[in-house]
This record gives sequence, structure tokens and C-alpha cells, in this order.
Amino acid sequence: MAGDGILSGSGVVSERRSCVKRRERKLVVVGVVLHALYMLSIFDIYFKTPIVHGMDPVEPRFSSAPAKRLVLLVADGLRADKFFEPDSEGHFRAPFLRNIIKTKGRWGVSHARPPTESRPGHVSIIAGFYEDPSAVTKGWKANPVEFDSVFNRSRHTFAFGSPDIIPIFCSAVPHSTWNTYPHEFEDFASDASFLDQWSFDQFHSLLNRSNGDSKLHELIQQDKVVIFLHLLGCDTNGHAHRPFSSIYLNNVKVVDSIAEKVHNLMEGYFQDNQTAYIFTADHGMSDKGSHGDGHPTNTDTPLVAWGAGVQNPKRLFHNNHPADDGLRFVDEHRHDMPTPSDWGLMDVERMDVNQADISPLMATLIGLPCPVNSVGNLPLGYIDLSKADEVEAALANTKQILNQFLRKSYMKQSNSMFFKPFKALANYSLNLDQIEDLISKKDFDSAMKHSQILRSLSLDGLHYFQTYDWFLLMTTVTIGYIGWMIYLILHIMQFYTSFSMNLPRKKMHAPIERSTMKVHVGGFLLMGILSTILYLENSPPLYHAYIGMTVFLWTQIFSEIYILKELWRHWARKKLQLISKFFSTCIVSLLVLEFLVATFSERKLYTWCFLISGAGGTFYIIFSFPRRTTIAAYILMTCWFLSGFTMMPAEIPDNTPLVVASGIVVILIGMAVRWFESTTKGDKYWSCIAQCDQPISRSTKLFILQVFLVGLSAMMVWLSTSHRALNKELLTLHQFINWFLAGLSMVLPLYSQTSLLSRLSSVFLGFSPPFLLLSIGYEALFYCALGLVLLGWIMIECLVLYLNKEKEFPTIISDEDEFLVNHDERYLQLSDLRVPLIFMVLFNVAFFGTGNFASIASFEISSVYRFITVFSPYLMSALLIFKLFIPFMLVICVFSAITKLIKIPRLGCYFIVIIFSDVMTIHFFFLVRNTGSWMEIGNSISHFGIMSAQVVFVLLLFALTNIYTKDIRTWSAKSLSRKAI
Repeated sequence: MAGDGILSGSGVVSERRSCVKRRERKLVVVGVVLHALYMLSIFDIYFKTPIVHGMDPVEPRFSSAPAKRLVLLVADGLRADKFFEPDSEGHFRAPFLRNIIKTKGRWGVSHARPPTESRPGHVSIIAGFYEDPSAVTKGWKANPVEFDSVFNRSRHTFAFGSPDIIPIFCSAVPHSTWNTYPHEFEDFASDASFLDQWSFDQFHSLLNRSNGDSKLHELIQQDKVVIFLHLLGCDTNGHAHRPFSSIYLNNVKVVDSIAEKVHNLMEGYFQDNQTAYIFTADHGMSDKGSHGDGHPTNTDTPLVAWGAGVQNPKRLFHNNHPADDGLRFVDEHRHDMPTPSDWGLMDVERMDVNQADISPLMATLIGLPCPVNSVGNLPLGYIDLSKADEVEAALANTKQILNQFLRKSYMKQSNSMFFKPFKALANYSLNLDQIEDLISKKDFDSAMKHSQILRSLSLDGLHYFQTYDWFLLMTTVTIGYIGWMIYLILHIMQFYTSFSMNLPRKKMHAPIERSTMKVHVGGFLLMGILSTILYLENSPPLYHAYIGMTVFLWTQIFSEIYILKELWRHWARKKLQLISKFFSTCIVSLLVLEFLVATFSERKLYTWCFLISGAGGTFYIIFSFPRRTTIAAYILMTCWFLSGFTMMPAEIPDNTPLVVASGIVVILIGMAVRWFESTTKGDKYWSCIAQCDQPISRSTKLFILQVFLVGLSAMMVWLSTSHRALNKELLTLHQFINWFLAGLSMVLPLYSQTSLLSRLSSVFLGFSPPFLLLSIGYEALFYCALGLVLLGWIMIECLVLYLNKEKEFPTIISDEDEFLVNHDERYLQLSDLRVPLIFMVLFNVAFFGTGNFASIASFEISSVYRFITVFSPYLMSALLIFKLFIPFMLVICVFSAITKLIKIPRLGCYFIVIIFSDVMTIHFFFLVRNTGSWMEIGNSISHFGIMSAQVVFVLLLFALTNIYTKDIRTWSAKSLSRKAI
């Protein structure tokens, strides 16, 4: 009977543990879905793409189009300053287009709006509107655009260029002729200017073929024809060699030469002076060879227009620059920016535009209606029209934007139960009648002024409806985040703290009672009512998902209301001292989290953090362990060493010798740790982390192999970089060796000793080769500094463990009470919050310390050139993310090892990390902006996205690092395994 009872009890405990594990798997799934879902809400709240269907185009009402055909030349990745400024010898890089600016056409700077990527940039130019920031994820897809564009409206479009751009705009246009080169041509190890020549050669060949092909000749001779040449060379060379390199600067000369060839070819072929030309770029290029954010080097692009229908240049006879008129372009740069004197264009009038303004400019030049979703303002300073035609063109542009507003307003009003109209346009029809009346009276100046006012109000109205639901969504998402955190806290209290002993076991594990059933029924009914309202308002499916997730979370909370009641009774019995300790711990945690929030805007705060932490840790060790002054000095030096990296420039400068030297430092650290482990055997302080469980000979062989791989990787860094710099290519042999080294080195730590220090030092050595091969500068040395600080964290936890092991602790769990806590784990205490807090600090410094900052263009693409040079966006992105993950994995491995060392549940600490992350996420959620500079807007979105994704990333990394840490063994007194510290 006794045996049966024991078996029965064991079965119950096993069943309970399985039940809790299922619950936690559910928690993990809910957490991933919640953060992915709420991250999408930002775009529904602030940045909906202004695509509206069901509108008719507005035909311009002038007698004849200014031009018969249009040539669009887009130099991908061409910076404005590198195009206009002279070289070191005083010669300008674009002599042909400079001559056009001074003698035949108009010029200015086209201001792009972030994300400054290829797809959004070309959408702005060709379709006239700005895709939301999520469009950057579509940048490399060959999916056709689902909206109107100048190409759609043209009678025929001829396009040649990159396989990443041309199919996006032409594959779904039946009246188009296009061709692209293979992806393999986009090799970052070579001079990519030949890609531009390829595009021109294709067009030249097309005209030659038309001489013997009557059908093709007839197509080309039509009116309203668009010819598009996409010139990718500057973008590829900018990424590979930086915009200050001779290769990039020479590519500027190449695109100018191609513009000249195209002009001469067209004028010789048609000989009717009916061709208009537009030369521009989709985005610029930062000094470090990247783009995506709102820095002027990325948003400022050249614009040159000439030919039929384009005004001649206007001379300026004074250098007095007008005062700031208060207006701003989409990149927040002011309208009246002075022209740099070294551009040599101070005497020619400059006409800057927003990038979306180019689309109505092109449409008007060849007599097409503006694309129906365009938000661009027609730049009248470029077009040579009579006053009457000028007003008609501007009015057509205004009506096209007004139609979007009216369509949006109608859709919202027809589906909304409580519609709030945009009052400023309540009398829009009277405004239109007034403009028409002024035109009939030939008062063109007044008509133009009223048309521009109406257009501006229409744009404001579009923005009003794009953010119409912001209050509903903000409230829903905020309540959802709060509910998620409460749900996690209840779970932690119920299964990972001593509070669980106060809960009635029958209630914890009995079937759902009537009250719980009522909560679920109530939640189901509430969800049904809210979904019905959303359905009647024709709300997007994601609205249902946001509200459904929020209702689900709060239903789960109210179904466990008894836990809240028991928690209230539990705290009512506690002494004031314990309650004050709890709240003071919460306040300290919030202060640390707010500090981490601030570091996203000013990463130099980490410098002060580690300077102070190093001094504080030193004083703590000296005070508590007077004989451990060596450890105190180690903590001080390593923290201060790490503090310097967040003072480094975010744009990592190339420094191959430093990367090679960092490989030597890695080897020295590995040797020092091995020496420390061998000399501290039997030491009462370090025996818990330095015990040996494998033959010394086997361990030595593995260590020598890992050291050899690190050294070989450092040598390959030098060889690969040197050869590529001299020969402009990556040898296949070098590429194979680098991939082999990276793969092999990450497998070896699995065969190391399972003592804590041995395994972690092996992991440190194992991830060093791939990190070195992906490094270009000081981030390789940062990896060493981070490893030293993590070792210091382990040492401090060992000392704390030793300091507390002599104390008497009350036993808090028994076999029957164990649900998830293992026999070698204890319940969480308030003091244990230091572990997830320190983890949060180190996890974030692992991101910012490598030079990365939270924006779209924060990663250095040249980091992957030792593994791949042919353009492959997904593989390159994967390598960049993997490089970012390596320091994260090191931090998580140490975090997991420390939870084993001090006997606290690892999964419970993970849930606390999620709560801390979500406190920061809510803060960033309210910091997201849709006004101000686009650099600020982009960074605010990036900050929120990073914190939302961190929960998913940490979960993924916990699963990966568990492969390396699950076998780690630590030694401590047996009494510690069942007692709280």
C-alpha cells in the first residue's frame, strides 16, 4: 500500500509537471503571436499606405502635351553631393549634365523619404506616393505593384535594368517591353559600372532592331511613350567600396556618359525635338556604404530635367539667399537651403522637389493623367506652359488628390457608425466652383493660389483618414500589453515563487469551476459584440485580431481571479518591511529599464553605466572579500575596458589589423581561463565552476584545436581582405575555407567539458572564428571585452553563492509541491531579480557595443564579403543577423549557466525578461512618431520594433543556446539544491 501510495504520488507530480509544461508552451506561442501582431499595429495606427481603388483618372485639360515621349534615367544609389561637387583636381564628374543645367534644362535636389530603399524610392518616382515603412520588406521581391503608375498610364513603356526593380513595375503592365540581367551580375567584388552600360546597350539594340521591324518601329513612334533605364552601378559600388572610393566616383562619370549617349541617340533617331528627359536617383548612399534612414546623404538625390516641355535655366545675379520660409520637405530639410559654393551652380536657379513630385511632372510632360494614388505636387518651375495650361495642369493635380480624399471619406463614412468628417473640406465643391469661375475670368494667378490651397487641404484630409483609428488601436494594444504582463506575473507567482504554497491545491488543479466558465462565456460574448461592430464598420481583419488578442488575455486573467484574491490576502499578512522591500525592488527595476530606454537614443550612457558598475563591483568585493583584491581589480579593468566601445563611432571604420589582433586577444583569453581553471581546483570559491569531469588529455586536444581555428580565422581575415582589395574578387578557395571554419568551430563546444567554466570558455572560442570573419573593425575587440565582463559576472555570482551558503534557509518545497521546479532548483526570491536585470543590460550592450544603432541603415554590409560577394539579399541579411546574434548567444549562455549555478529556474527568469522587455516596449510604443523629421520617425519605429522582436529573438536564442548549456554541471552543497538564497 505504501508503495502504491508513493507511485500514485509520483504519478500525480508527473502529471502536474506535464500540465504546467503544456501551459508554458501555450504561453510561449501566445507571446510570439502577440508581439508579432502588436508590432503590425504601428503601421495601422500611423502609416497606412494611401492606396485607394475605385477612382477615375483626371485628364489634364490642355490642348496638346508638351512632349511626345519621356526618357527616365534613375541612377540607383547616387548621392547629390557626389554628383554635383568637383573632384580633387577641380573637374566635375558629370560634365554633360552640368552643361544641360546651365544651357538647356532645370535642376535641383530631389528629397526622398525614408525608408530610403530601392522599392520605396522607385514607387515615389513612378507612382507618386510614399509606401509605408513596411515596404522595405518588399524591396527585393519581384512582385508587381498593385497600384497605378506612370508606366500603367503610358501608351507603351520600354524598360531595362536590374532584375530587382524592372519586374516590379513592368511584369504586370501588358503594354511594356523590358529586359533584365541575371542576378549573378550583381557582384560586390567587381566594378559594377558595367551594369549601367548593359542597360544602355539593351536600349541601343532595341532602336537598331526597330529599323528592320516595322511593328517595333510603330510602337516606338507613338506618343505618350516612356523609356526607363535603371542604372544600378552606383548602388552596388557604393555598398562594396563606399561612396568616397574611386570606383564609386568613376561610376558617376559613367552615368553622366550614359545620359549623354541616350540623349544623342534619341535626338538622332527621332529628330523632332519632342523628347523630355528626367535624370534622378531613388536614394543616396551613406559614408559607410549603406542606406535606409533619413540622413541627408541618403535622402538628397540629384534631379535634372531637359528637353521638350521643360523650361530653360534661369540665371541668378546675386548671391543673397532668402530667409527660411518655414516649409519643409518630406525629409525635414528646409525649402530654402543654400547651394554649396563648390558645386559651381550659384548662378543657376535651383528648384528642389519632394521625390513624389517627379511622378506628376513626368505625367504632365507627356499629357498623361497623374497616377490616381499620387500625393506629389506638380513642380511648375520645371514645365514650360502657358498661364492657362499651367493652371489647368495644377488643377488636374489638385482634383486627383481631392478624389483620393473624397474616396477615403466616403469609404469611412459608409462603414462607420460614428463618423467624424474632416471639417476643413466640408465645402470643397464651392472651392472647385470658385476656381473654375476664376479660370473662366482668366484670373489665373488667383485660380492657381486657390488650387494650391485646396490641394494642401486635401493632403491634410488624407493624413486625417490614415490616422483615423489611432485612439481605438492605441487603447486596444496598450490594454493588451498590460494584460499580457499581468498574465505572466500571475504565472510566475503561481509556479516559481513560494507564494504558490499559499494557494489551495484543489483550486489550482481542479476542473474549471462555474465562475471560470462564466468568465470564458463573458469573454466570448464580448468578443462577438466587438467583432460584430468591427464587421459592420468594414474594419480590416487585423483590427479583429488586435481586439481578439486583448480580450483573450484578459479572459485568462479573470479566469484565475482566485490567484489575485490569494495574493491580496498574502500581502495583507506581510509586514510593512517586506512590502516596502518589494516596492523598492520594483522601483529600482523600473529605473534600470528606463535607463535602457534612454540608451536607445544615447548609447554613450552605457559608458557611464560600466564605469560606475566597475567601481561599484570593486568596492563590493573589497568590502565583502578583503582577500580577493585581484578579482576586484579584474572587475574594475574589464568594466572600464568595455565602457569605451559605446563611445566609438556607430559607423565602424575598416581596420583589418585590429580584427587580426583581436583574434590573438581571443586566444590569450582562452589560455588565461584555462590557466585559471587549472590553478583553482579545490578552491572553496571556485570549485562550483571549475571541476573537471573528462580526461585532461581530451580536453587539451580540443582546446588546441579551437585555438588553431581562431588563429587560422584571423589569418583568413587578412588573406581574404588583402586579396579582394588587390584583385577585386573573392577567391573560391578563401570562401570555402571561411565557411568551413565558421561551421566547424561552432560544433566543437559540444564536445568540451561540462563544467561551467570549461563549457563557456569553449563556447567563447567556438563563436570567435565566425565573428572574426564577419568583423571589419573594432567590433571584434568588443567581443573580447564582452567575454571578459561576462566572466566577471560569473565570478561575482560565485562569491555571492559562497557568502550565502553557510546561512540557514527554510525548506520551501516538498516532492508533492513540485510542479515545475526541479529537485536541483529553488523558488525565485526578490534578490534574484538582479539576474534578469543584469542580463537585460548586457543583452542590450551586446547590440549597441558593436556599433549598431536602432535604424534601418545600421548594419555594415561589407561584413559579409569574406563569405559572399554576389548580391543575395536574403543570405547577406542572414549573415548580418547571425553576426548580431553571436554576442547575444554568448550573453544568454552565461545567463543560463548562472541560473544553474545559483539554482533558480531558467524558464522563470526568461518570463521575467519578457516582462522587463514589455515594460520597455510599452514605453517605445508611446514614443512612436508620425510627425517631425523622418530620421526621428524611423528611429522611433525601429526602437519599438526591436523591443517587440526581442521577445521572439530571445526565445529563439534560448532554444539555440540550450544546445550548449543543457549539459553544464555546477557543484554546490546539497543543502543548496532545496533551499532559497
